[in-house]
Amino acid sequence: MKHITIGFSIHRPEIIEITSNLMERHEVIFLEEPPAPGLEEMLEGVLPVDDYLLPAEVEYPEFSRNMCRLLRRLYQKGKNVIQVEPFLQNLLAIHTFFSQDHRPDELTPQSIQHQVYLAEREATRALLDYYQTVMSGSFSAAIKAIIEFARVDAARFRLRDRLRADALAVHLSGWSTAYIEAGAMHYALYPLGGKGHLFGPGDQLTLIYLFHPNISGTLKEALLAARALVYTKLIEKEELSAGLKTFPHVRNELACIRTVEALTLDDCERLFPLIRRVNSTHARRIVEDYFRKIKKRPRQGIHMQSF
Repeated sequence: MKHITIGFSIHRPEIIEITSNLMERHEVIFLEEPPAPGLEEMLEGVLPVDDYLLPAEVEYPEFSRNMCRLLRRLYQKGKNVIQVEPFLQNLLAIHTFFSQDHRPDELTPQSIQHQVYLAEREATRALLDYYQTVMSGSFSAAIKAIIEFARVDAARFRLRDRLRADALAVHLSGWSTAYIEAGAMHYALYPLGGKGHLFGPGDQLTLIYLFHPNISGTLKEALLAARALVYTKLIEKEELSAGLKTFPHVRNELACIRTVEALTLDDCERLFPLIRRVNSTHARRIVEDYFRKIKKRPRQGIHMQSF
């Protein structure tokens, strides 16, 4: 019987030690990324980590550097490291195709690349519309925009997870124990029925559409969307690298989740115009003041001044 571990995790430096302990137990590690030039040279220590990461323009540089160092240690202990992410691999191929003066209508209809193109196009369109609406539209328009983005983002996740699951099924045949790296939102890779997870309101909304794509018009959808508008203004955006053993990002996310869970739809509508154009630090002060003056602070909620 094969032993397979799917590591759902956030891409933050504090998770590296936990990830290391799990990866150590497996023969092969499947990374959630498309094949990249220089991986083997980096793992062997020939190519410096920063030089390997430079072309990728990574979103979380401290996490990425620490993960590369971990993978290098594991590789040198005899672990196998394989990059498997067909959606992103096809997306990169599409970008290359377009850079060579090809057009979208030249993609073969119903091909994997065509499906990836459509999913990415719709998600990008919805995201840009959401950004614009949040800055200049009404509260109700912003709710509709975030719901629309969650829907098309869930469709993109379904395609991405299906493609990766198919690719992993082929790779897994040659190994007895395998660790599969996966972001927290790739829950479709795991059979339902396990223990629950704590997600922010926007992620909860996306997960609803991931597993129930035809649901529509419920109060829960509107409430999650409204809370997501507030949550995205409160959450810490910068990568924290100090005090990793205290899990600063996880504690921040949990505190923000508990705070917005205490908000009603009316609360979010009152807060929305006050926080929509301010930075996160200012938004935290506004929400802290709102709880102090209008609502009781949520139990174990966020202490705005601590971030």
